[in-house]
Amino acid sequence: MATRIRLQRQGKKGRPYYHIVVADQRSPRDGRYIERIGAYDPNQNPAMVEIDHDRAVGWLQKGAQPSDTCRAILSYRGVLYKNHLLNGVKKGAFDEAEAMRRFDAWLNEKNTKIEGKRKDLDAAASAAMAARTEQETKKAQDMAAALSAKLAAVEAPPAEPSPGDGAAPVADDAPAAEAAPAEDAAPVAEAAPSAEEVPAAEEAPEAASDAEEDTKAE
Repeated sequence: MATRIRLQRQGKKGRPYYHIVVADQRSPRDGRYIERIGAYDPNQNPAMVEIDHDRAVGWLQKGAQPSDTCRAILSYRGVLYKNHLLNGVKKGAFDEAEAMRRFDAWLNEKNTKIEGKRKDLDAAASAAMAARTEQETKKAQDMAAALSAKLAAVEAPPAEPSPGDGAAPVADDAPAAEAAPAEDAAPVAEAAPSAEEVPAAEEAPEAASDAEEDTKAE
């Protein structure tokens, strides 16, 4: 029986994830399968891949052929590399312990790279979130300041006119009206006899006394 390692679609429309299954090559895409050996979720970054290395290598040793996508996934997780090392053991290139040592070293290095990429992506996402939060906070503060200024302008009392603006108060007109008669009375008080008229009045008695003396002399 020809077997194939392929993906079986799961999940909802627009966000699919897949089971990695071993199935008869003649079975339909979503039909029955022989064994499920892993899962693949491309919606995550980096993509999530879970694989049973031993079972996958076992099926490869039995002649199962992976699809193109599954071949890339198996290579990404080191299944094809482990199968290559076991083939080297069969040929006597090295023993099984050496093969497992090489595979473990490769797998640890691969996991370190994946974890580093995940941390970098998380840091970038956190920085983007912080920048977006800061921008939204600044925008909210600006809107609050503008609203406060608008409310302060509406609630402010109207400005009072200065004393020099407009007509003078009516109460100030009374002293001016009272001062007018005083100014008119001043010329009357000054209408007393002038200095020139007083000697003239004094000269009249002197002339009368001279006339009396002349009469007595006659």
